[in-house]
Amino acid sequence: MEALVDRRGARAGRARGWLVLLLLAWGPSVLAQVPTVEVEGRRLQASRVDKGPSLDGVLDDDAWRQAAFTSDFLQKEPVQGMPASVKTEVAFVYDADALYVGARMSSLGPEDIETVMTRRDESGSAERLIISLDTYRDRRTAYSFAVTAAGVRVDWYHPDDHEYVVDLSFNPVWEARTTRTADGWVAELRIPFSQLRFDAADEQVWGLNIQRVIPRRNEDDFWVVVPRDITGWSSRFGELSGLRGVAPSRRVELLPYVTGDWRLDSGANPREGTPFEDRRAYSARVGVDGKVGLGPNLNLDVTVNPDFGQIDADPAQVNLTDFEVVVDERRPFFTEGSQLFNNNNTNNNGPAYFYSRRIGAAPRLRASADYVEPSRATPIWGAAKLTGRMSSGLSLGVLGALTGEGYADTYDFATQEQGRVKVDSRTGFGVLRAQQELGRGSTVGATLTTVHRDIGEGEGRTGELAREAYTGGADFRLRLRDGEYIVSGFAGGSLVRGDPAAISRLQRSSARYFQRPDQTYVRLDPEARSMSGYTVGAKVVRQSGEHWLWNGSVGVESPGFELNELGRLSTTDDVDLNLGLYYRETNPGTFLRGYKVGLLTYGNWNHGGTRTVNQFMLNGEVTFPNFWEASLLVTYYPRAFSDQLTRGGPLMQTPQGLEANLLLNNNASGTNLWEVDALAWTYEDGSGGGTLTGTVTVQPLRNLRLSVEPVGSLYTEARQYMATLDGGREETYARRYVFGAVRRRELALRFRANLFITPDLSLEAYAEPFASSGVFSAPGELARARGRQLRRYGQDGTSLSRGENGDWDVTDGASGFQLANQDFNVRSFRSNVVLRWEWRPGSTLYAVWQQDRSADSLGGNALAPKALGDALLSPGGHTFALKLSWWFPAG
Repeated sequence: MEALVDRRGARAGRARGWLVLLLLAWGPSVLAQVPTVEVEGRRLQASRVDKGPSLDGVLDDDAWRQAAFTSDFLQKEPVQGMPASVKTEVAFVYDADALYVGARMSSLGPEDIETVMTRRDESGSAERLIISLDTYRDRRTAYSFAVTAAGVRVDWYHPDDHEYVVDLSFNPVWEARTTRTADGWVAELRIPFSQLRFDAADEQVWGLNIQRVIPRRNEDDFWVVVPRDITGWSSRFGELSGLRGVAPSRRVELLPYVTGDWRLDSGANPREGTPFEDRRAYSARVGVDGKVGLGPNLNLDVTVNPDFGQIDADPAQVNLTDFEVVVDERRPFFTEGSQLFNNNNTNNNGPAYFYSRRIGAAPRLRASADYVEPSRATPIWGAAKLTGRMSSGLSLGVLGALTGEGYADTYDFATQEQGRVKVDSRTGFGVLRAQQELGRGSTVGATLTTVHRDIGEGEGRTGELAREAYTGGADFRLRLRDGEYIVSGFAGGSLVRGDPAAISRLQRSSARYFQRPDQTYVRLDPEARSMSGYTVGAKVVRQSGEHWLWNGSVGVESPGFELNELGRLSTTDDVDLNLGLYYRETNPGTFLRGYKVGLLTYGNWNHGGTRTVNQFMLNGEVTFPNFWEASLLVTYYPRAFSDQLTRGGPLMQTPQGLEANLLLNNNASGTNLWEVDALAWTYEDGSGGGTLTGTVTVQPLRNLRLSVEPVGSLYTEARQYMATLDGGREETYARRYVFGAVRRRELALRFRANLFITPDLSLEAYAEPFASSGVFSAPGELARARGRQLRRYGQDGTSLSRGENGDWDVTDGASGFQLANQDFNVRSFRSNVVLRWEWRPGSTLYAVWQQDRSADSLGGNALAPKALGDALLSPGGHTFALKLSWWFPAG
């Protein structure tokens, strides 16, 4: 997954708006000129040693006495181009197995060194040293290894030539030690060559950058500074040379594991009164992950009976839309090395052909009965992936996975009939990604995916699933004028085959709604056994420059384009246009350290020529001298027509409206952090409200961090879909598209407590009580196609009454019908407590306690504090799990 190195860096790539006229009025008159920065041409030599130094964080070995240290560092913050305020010395030595880094970080006093403890792969606000290596010397990608003054290791991968965009799934096995001295601190790193990928050569010449982050001084020092007005990273590196006699590893690594879990119900037993009441509550598993080096350039990763038990709980939410909720991938096998497979998506260079949460997900079809116990996930029998980069600059990624069948157990209380419905079949998944580098940072690539289900005669509901699906496409990305401009484009297609029930389900899905009665350019074919489509798009960006930046893009997706068998696609039948223009100032001045303002517009049309979305945005951000940040985004939505609101019905007009989002946070380098995020909106149809989110993080002890994130929402949705019924008027094609106003209240309180006992031993807790309610009122049906007004029930010759159970009874002339009560008032509580101990390099012990509680049909105000207490007392279950894994190189 992509992430950003720190919060300050994260904001560097986001466009928001703040006091636009005032900023432009101040302009360069309040901003000072800074020294120019020489960013290229630096070189450093690594020294060969017969025996690597002892890793103790002292640097008293003979290897370090003979090494050549560099100390020529420049600031990027707070004063770009000025010499570092304190001395940093770094040297490199190597033996046959590993690269060693020795560093001495001076300080003006012990109070200048921030040594807060964090968990593995998290630096927090600690002072740290970062070593970045472009081992392929492709000037596009890089590995980064960081160690904090407290001895915590952090690592990530740069999939592109961008300082702040990183992939945190990179998870190598390496070591580091630190010690405090009278005048600062010392770090010693050992990075095995087996954990890096590089081409075979007599002498390795790698790209290199070194960074020291000093939070107490708000200072970032670099060996090679990438100026603030330049978007880049590895293309600006210096060189690390002298690595002779080092060959790419043909490593064999095994990671076997054993795990067990026990589940315990709390409160009402959801299986009570069913034959499943006494099902066993425990399980045990064994499995193995393996990594094999195939020649100097390729790695094969294999997992048999994989275990994903230690992943975090997904946040609770109530979804009233017709679209699936997208969740992040947290499973190690799929996150590690995912940057190549996700290249199209992360670089905004084409469709998301691959969405790894499809593999092993809960079955998408459900059974129908009084009591249904669905599968939480589809079993993954095995998976493998082959990844690597050839010396020619060709990167390859191949992934395959096989999942088992999915069933839902059912029970009918009246007939006491027990059943088992098959809702998913054995399925094979395949992904192929190839990408060729062209020059410095330019690439061309291609992606192919395939899904095959062993449906047979279509037992249970499996006949509603596609038997086979294929997607693929080509893309390019050109880096022009040393990265100042990026031009990219893509083209692709899809083909899905299956029984008529499966293809009809896809045609009727929320992604396309072929059954819309007022369109003529596609038709619903209930006998179809296949569906195909295409996509094409292009984008041009000016991403570097002193002041002016801009971008423009266009994209087309045909109505039959389908990715959701293995990829991700919310809607299709789209023609998109994006335009953006920004003005920024990166040189600090008297009143501001920098700002960025922009104007953007976005438009979307379907293939019938109907404009479905239109947006005009004013946005920007400011950074104050104390490194606080503020941003504001204001969006105006003109009227348009939605082909989604009626969920398969005719077009419906959307109202004009205004939305504003304000964000304010303190200095991200501090130990105690806070952030406020306020969102408010109003529309001409009466929809409106807001959401307020706050985050406070404190570190009362060096090794204890606490955070709380309250989230509250109060808003009205004036046109919330309720149902589609027969018997409507001619103006709406003889059907009733029923909407109501829903008053939403939502409150969540997310707690995190992290106790860091050592850099390799931590106890982490997460808890989220959640309450949400919705009260429907004023139901009515769409008065006419392409309109926005409702024919309110209880008016215009209709009558409306509501029963004790909340159902609505409607009479319209000689006909009558009932609307089910859709009010909801739910509570949930989810928590994780995880003890993580890396008891030897690469080998980990996890002890996990999870809670998952929920209840609905409750009374009360969801915004009242009592609602969160109700969540804690809701029925649910506890899961206790233990997992032990061993990492060892087998060859």
